[in-house]
Amino acid sequence: MEYRKLGASGLRVSAIGLGTNAFGKRADEETSISILHSAFSHGINFIDTANIYAGTESERIIGKAIQGRRADIVLTTKAGLPRGEGPNSRGASRSHLMTELEGSLRRLGTDYVDLYQIHTFDPETPLEETLRTLDDMVRSGKVRYIGASNYQAWELMKALGISDRLGLSRYASIQTSYSLADRTPEIELVPLCLDQGLGLIPYFPLAGGILTGKYAAGADAPAGSRLETDPAFGRFMKGDYIGLGQDVSELAEEAGCEPAALSMRWLLDKPAVASVIAGATSARQLEANLRSLELALEPSIKDELERISRPFRYGEPFASYRL
Repeated sequence: MEYRKLGASGLRVSAIGLGTNAFGKRADEETSISILHSAFSHGINFIDTANIYAGTESERIIGKAIQGRRADIVLTTKAGLPRGEGPNSRGASRSHLMTELEGSLRRLGTDYVDLYQIHTFDPETPLEETLRTLDDMVRSGKVRYIGASNYQAWELMKALGISDRLGLSRYASIQTSYSLADRTPEIELVPLCLDQGLGLIPYFPLAGGILTGKYAAGADAPAGSRLETDPAFGRFMKGDYIGLGQDVSELAEEAGCEPAALSMRWLLDKPAVASVIAGATSARQLEANLRSLELALEPSIKDELERISRPFRYGEPFASYRL
């Protein structure tokens, strides 16, 4: 396994991280725990979850799986997206964040998280309140590093400026949608990360499976796919994305590898990327993702990937979760 620093921090994370959005939902508890144990055996130390995944089931399952090996894991969770209908059940206020951190720690069976991420920008809470709360969490020892997710570049830079001015803990990372199907972070977020020393953590690196080439225009959803088990994912089934997936598949055949590995290798080679978060609903999927670490792309293949994905550098992000 390759390990990289999380931005300018001293924390080292596996280049491939494990996303756990499916745990307790598309993967049952037994399957999820087996995937986690397989990840650990392959050297993956970066485990990404959130307080809302599968209605908190993801955190609970991870808590069971990490008992006895907590010190070897870089555990990250998030808060900020809605947890209920109440007026204080969402956002990045001191009230909500402190309540949610305690709940996450209890479900995860630990007294600290390595990286605590604000799931999305909260336009109704002053950034100073959010950042002071996160700084208090770090000082208490319950959180070791802090990160942002789904922030726009100006929001992230404003937060960094406040932290620097007030001497507060600084965001070490930004998690965002980034893939061949979504190159919008390259416009502003990537330069910001390189300038300010933040680690970039891509989610949806395979565009929810589209870049594996398993979806075809007009065809039924493959058995067990995200589209079959989560019909809401159908909003991403647009012609341009499907066509890109087919193009990547053809290029992967030419390169003698799998489309998933090719797509993730392209992302691993991008500047500022610290760990690529890839979900899995089986150990087989996990191992397919790990094969990206063994690839060395020929310049001609890189050039062609750049060409076919260039239209996705501009326009709307593939995914963005906002309040």
